Amino acid sequence: MSNLKGKHILHGNQFTKKDILSLIRLASDFEKELKRKAIIPLLRGRILATLFFEPSTRTRLSFETAMQRLGGGVISMGSIEGSSVAKGESLIDTVKTISQYADILVIRHPKVGAVSEAANATSVPIINAGDGSGQHPTQALLDIYTIYKELGSLNNLTLSLVGDLKYGRTVHALVEILSHFNIKLYFVAPNSLRMPEEITSKLKEKGIEIVETEDLISSAKESDLIYMTRIQRERFSEPSEYERLKGIFIIDNEFLKKVNKELVIMHPLPRVNEISPEVDFYKGAAYFRQVKNGLYMRMALLAKVMGKK
Repeated sequence: MSNLKGKHILHGNQFTKKDILSLIRLASDFEKELKRKAIIPLLRGRILATLFFEPSTRTRLSFETAMQRLGGGVISMGSIEGSSVAKGESLIDTVKTISQYADILVIRHPKVGAVSEAANATSVPIINAGDGSGQHPTQALLDIYTIYKELGSLNNLTLSLVGDLKYGRTVHALVEILSHFNIKLYFVAPNSLRMPEEITSKLKEKGIEIVETEDLISSAKESDLIYMTRIQRERFSEPSEYERLKGIFIIDNEFLKKVNKELVIMHPLPRVNEISPEVDFYKGAAYFRQVKNGLYMRMALLAKVMGKK
């Protein structure tokens, strides 16, 4: 049985290297199996509940699809306005209630740490689908699967993480998972959106080489892969600051000509203007393949947490 059986999935640093490699193998197995059949009924009779207090397209739908591909059922809280949350019910009471109906819960919440608080209120496994600017561990898992598929390895790589590294929960979780491997990281961000120091210091303690810069072209020339993120309007209290920074890093065909090398380009999506639509035709544009990989990795995680081989 999996070491993840029955566990809450809250943070990128909770995964061992063995966990990560095991999840990659299982995700790959599911990807191959789904080419032959529509349903792999490992979780028949099990129920997944989704509770999203922030908007979501890819995370929510891929989790719901993953559960259905595994033969399970899905229930959803729906909109906040249509639930008892609108009447003032606390997150803890909501979670305790829905835990009576489901075998596993997936929660997204705008408050950092809220999903961990919810996990303390129930023994039903909870998966963190994003807690404000905190963590997004399942995005990091699908990202690492994508990196492995695109580059054929997780070692001896140089990666550039670009954009909003201060509030970007996807990159916070991703670097914790990447730290299990032999890599070099460029953190490309304006000074006000740099990676938090507590994260960079932990990476350095693990021996990870880090370069912090605002020069995207120079870092791209040294990298195997660029991981773009959007400048997040919703994280800014001053609209003028968002307007100043939103176009600071742009990847388009002219940028690719300047780099003059084959690069893999990833993005957790949604994008705004940081990757031009013309780049979609570039063979290294992996962000929609990345979306599809989320289905396979979330199937793998659900199976592991539910104790299925």
